[in-house]
Amino acid sequence: MNKNIINARVTFRKSPIHVLEKFTFKDLKNAYLHFEKHSGLSEFVILQTCNRVELFGAAKDFDINKIKKTWASLSGLEENAFKENLEISENKEVFEHLLKLTSGLDSMVVGEEQILGQIKNSITTARERKFSGEHLNTLFDKAIRIGTRIRNSTGISKGGVSIGSMAVKLAEENVDELRSKQILLIGTGESATLVAKSLKKREYSFFVSSRTLERSQAFSETVGGKSIRFEEVISGFHKYDVIFVATAAPYFLVTYDRIMNAVESNPKGKMILDLSNPRTVDEKVATIAGIKLMNLDQISEMVDKNMRTRIGKVSTAQNIISEELPIVEATMKRLDAEPLVKEVFKNIDSLRVKELQKALQMLDEKDEKRIKIIEELSKAIVESIVSAPMNNLRKASEQGNPDLLAIASKLFDYKKE
Repeated sequence: MNKNIINARVTFRKSPIHVLEKFTFKDLKNAYLHFEKHSGLSEFVILQTCNRVELFGAAKDFDINKIKKTWASLSGLEENAFKENLEISENKEVFEHLLKLTSGLDSMVVGEEQILGQIKNSITTARERKFSGEHLNTLFDKAIRIGTRIRNSTGISKGGVSIGSMAVKLAEENVDELRSKQILLIGTGESATLVAKSLKKREYSFFVSSRTLERSQAFSETVGGKSIRFEEVISGFHKYDVIFVATAAPYFLVTYDRIMNAVESNPKGKMILDLSNPRTVDEKVATIAGIKLMNLDQISEMVDKNMRTRIGKVSTAQNIISEELPIVEATMKRLDAEPLVKEVFKNIDSLRVKELQKALQMLDEKDEKRIKIIEELSKAIVESIVSAPMNNLRKASEQGNPDLLAIASKLFDYKKE
């Protein structure tokens, strides 16, 4: 390919939310300007969500070190911070990755709907600001169409199946007027992120706490919620009606004594959902009057029931991607021939118009009807002569045959910009 497509990404798959947050671009407009000046990419699109920060780029040759250096300067990180967190894909791998993104297969929650809208917004922003061009515009447009078709035909986006969305659903089913209740989320990891996203999507207000205030603040800025000091939480369980616990602590954070003290201070009922593994809520808490406790095993069992209905849909979606991937790859390769094809058609049509004017002058033709017939004839002749070799150039490009393109460029005296 004359232009290579690259994807550099930091996502939830390799980086927890508090690490991922460090790689985000606080000023997106400034990030675009910096990548334009320093990355060596001729086209680029930034996709940034609470679960991923991704750069899609196009260039004849790219230097990953320039990309890392530009990214590091924007995020304030040392370049070695990328070693454990950055994933790199090129060409066909990028096409497949984007198709999985648009169809919902690469989300934390399979079939998640929000990512498709975020991808649309990203390419729209890049296109409007002239940072993306023919290659990335074509790739994103095609991926969005295919992803939308996969979602519609498989129904993969229907029904929440994540631990987080199920936990919130259970809270809605067991707590009256949940919107008026005080909700607390302890933890900032993957499960906590799913809970926070589900709460935010349903427009519930909630508090977030972690071992360090900095981590909970970074989490709330990225995902949602209001951060609160961990010490205040441990001594203030009586303030909350619903408590989601999703930590990796190797001991009980929510103990029998702490909840008993909370109930004595405020005897209203509470629902506690323990999404931690190992459990961080003492099971004896369930024996306290007015306390409803659900653990990860119970929630996971309900998720599994929903997830089983999606397994076939995931397989179907992957099959569609496998069928579409060669077509997308051929489309992208074909773009390499288009500048030459367009230039040839433009030059030949210019010659056609010039010679047509000469002929009409020699014939002293004034009849508009006759002029139109002669002009259409000249177009048809040019089209019939030029179309076959130009289509062969497109096919050669699709099949990855740069030699033929190079020869054609010499024959037609085509100079690349």
